[in-house]
Amino acid sequence: MTVYLETDRLVLRRLTTDDVDAVHALHSDSTVMRYLSTTCPTRNQVRDEVLPGYLDWHRRSETWGYWATIERGTGTFLGWHMFRPVIYREPAPGEIEVGWRLNTAAWGHGFATEGASALLDNGFRNLGVQSVLAMTMTVNERSWQVMRRLGMRHVQTFHVDYQDKVPGFEQGEVEYAVTRHQWLTRSSVPRGFAG
Repeated sequence: MTVYLETDRLVLRRLTTDDVDAVHALHSDSTVMRYLSTTCPTRNQVRDEVLPGYLDWHRRSETWGYWATIERGTGTFLGWHMFRPVIYREPAPGEIEVGWRLNTAAWGHGFATEGASALLDNGFRNLGVQSVLAMTMTVNERSWQVMRRLGMRHVQTFHVDYQDKVPGFEQGEVEYAVTRHQWLTRSSVPRGFAG
């Protein structure tokens, strides 16, 4: 197991091909995928397309990519966290995107915030990151509440003409961001994070 970061309650480690069933279960949960897709991938699609795309980040970089989010006390696979250069538009220098996808049993416990906090803190303190953004659908209140708990601020609401139009797409996407200065001078540390 290649551990990338640890927090009070979580281990963020590299995803591997052995995670195919856990990732498939995560991506097959219609509640998890509610704001992402109207269809769920098959196990073969996860094995042959989704997971290789995640693993490719680790082949290209020790720093950026997707990490399995594991509960320290139980070893339970909770989902994944992502920390990578922005890919949907030309990024500003030092601009990185953070994201997460956790199974529903992990919701409401602060795991999304805790894992993302570890990634942001490491990025700002050790990797030269200047700003971090996150985005979600406007109707996905749970996710943008995590962004706010991370100290991120609303930057813009925008519309994308997705082929897979999930309910609420017409309200657009929101982008939140936090700068290195804002992160390092924040007055409180998100719950569960020891950084």
